[in-house]
Amino acid sequence: MELREVLSSNIRKVGYENGDLIVEYLSGTKYRYKKVPKKLYDVMLESDSKGRFMNNSIKGKFDYEKIS
Repeated sequence: MELREVLSSNIRKVGYENGDLIVEYLSGTKYRYKKVPKKLYDVMLESDSKGRFMNNSIKGKFDYEKIS
């Protein structure tokens, strides 16, 4: 999956495939958030603050795993 660079003070790249949201943070660490609706990914791409969106709409609401 190809990740898209985003403008964020905390997130470098994001991607979406088969219900999984991949987030690469500026630290280089990547996480896979599972069973995230595509609509949330689309809204995230349009949000002014990707980090705030992650904190309010993704973290703590979906299972995840560290992938690198």
